[in-house]
Amino acid sequence: MRFKIKLENKSENGATIPINYQYPLSAAIYKILAKGDVNYAHFLHEEGYGKGYKFFTFSDLKLKYRREDDRFILLNPQVEFIICFHLPEASRTFVEGLFRSEEIVIADHESQTSFIVDSIIALENPLKGYAANEMIQVIVKPASALFVGYKKDSGNYEFLDPDHERFSESFINTWANKIAAAWDEKTALDSILMVEVEKYKQPFRSRLITIKAASDAETKIKGYLNFKLKLTAERRFIDLLLHAGAGLYGAQGMGCLELINKKINLAKTKYQIKSQ
Repeated sequence: MRFKIKLENKSENGATIPINYQYPLSAAIYKILAKGDVNYAHFLHEEGYGKGYKFFTFSDLKLKYRREDDRFILLNPQVEFIICFHLPEASRTFVEGLFRSEEIVIADHESQTSFIVDSIIALENPLKGYAANEMIQVIVKPASALFVGYKKDSGNYEFLDPDHERFSESFINTWANKIAAAWDEKTALDSILMVEVEKYKQPFRSRLITIKAASDAETKIKGYLNFKLKLTAERRFIDLLLHAGAGLYGAQGMGCLELINKKINLAKTKYQIKSQ
């Protein structure tokens, strides 16, 4: 499920947030979840689904700002973003109630700004009405930087740009791992997953993001924006990406996807032959 959240800053003197706001915002979301359901929040934070996946994500913040060093100085008190959860539809009212009128604090070692949730609006699933196991094709674009890569022998990730020869392979591997975590290994092994990078006239953009800045656990990661992905899979597996994020670091607000177009009427026979 997906929601649009509108925030408002009540400070009379404006507001400042770090450019690397993703980790503080993720922490604020965990705090709200903990208020509503301590067990669920603890599960997400400490365990996650299989392989540690949290299965929620959020988009970049939409805001008006002036940049000063590593800070955004807000020029307007209103901020909005999309937040997504891989949860049953029956949980929609529960999630709306958790966030309505709540406080979200975006803070790091240098600044702290408090926002009030002005509104939370449930967004209809654009794939609603199609069978869960129906093969569909959609075109999406990242609404927050997409991080795709693989772990090197050192344990660190090698991040790949959309032109890299291993980009599609790594994207699908992570997708399959999420399917295994949400369902089971057999479902992941039997799934047909396809991805194709499509470009805009303007080149894709890289984004370097620091997680847990100015701490012993500080990590720098590199993702990409400004390109499209053509995804082909069963509807339920595309739903997973739309609601939990694609690529790595979904719960840190990475890999949030926005649907651009969908094509439902695929020739299913070729997929059935391939899967035999």
